[in-house]
Amino acid sequence: MSGHSKWATTKHRKGAVDAARGKLFAKLIRQVEVAAREGGGDISANATLRTMFTKARDASVPIDTIERAIKRGTGELEGVRYEAISYEGYAPSGVAMIVEALSDNRNRTGAEIRSTFSRNGGSMAEPGAVSWQFERKGVLMVPKSVGEDDLMTVALDAGGEDIQDEGDEWMLTCAPADLASLRGALEAAGMTVDSAELEMVPTTRVEVADEPTAKRVLRLIELLEEHDDVQSVWANFDIPDEILERAEL
Repeated sequence: MSGHSKWATTKHRKGAVDAARGKLFAKLIRQVEVAAREGGGDISANATLRTMFTKARDASVPIDTIERAIKRGTGELEGVRYEAISYEGYAPSGVAMIVEALSDNRNRTGAEIRSTFSRNGGSMAEPGAVSWQFERKGVLMVPKSVGEDDLMTVALDAGGEDIQDEGDEWMLTCAPADLASLRGALEAAGMTVDSAELEMVPTTRVEVADEPTAKRVLRLIELLEEHDDVQSVWANFDIPDEILERAEL
């Protein structure tokens, strides 16, 4: 198991804790609004909205809050108009990063993201310089209480592409369009799905083998994730488990 995978798994668990703080709520609601604006408010016809709706419900966002967000997105209720923006850059040691944001002020957000990179040993990159090292995938985390053979049988018939052992969980990947149907198939088979999200999965990795650099990389990611406009941060580092554990202390 790579350090990157352990870090990603930890983030999924941390998300459940962060949800109680409210900040994650605001980010999820913004995602729902944008999905409704771009693809309409019908969950059955808008796959992205369906995914965002499920993600918000998984985080215990109240249903009426989600429904109001959908109405703001479709224009039934007045609200701020957010724009989806992606930034590309590098963390220390040449780790490639993609930062996905939803902003009502592109200039302000861009300046603040650039400043965060430059103040913490990173640098911004031109569009396309980093994104080729990632591909968007549906990623589902399933507890090890589910047997690998049983999981594989259901997953392969429902669009699953790959299964990886991540310690006490299985990580299952699929095409983005298959995420909702794959989750539905697993749950219909009586399997628990801990999380199901669209992610930018690295196709290449950069090894970070020393603790000081690992701490700098993780600190930059943490600061970016704390920004109100930032929805997701993806990075292609591979930190050995023992270094990752010390770096996160």
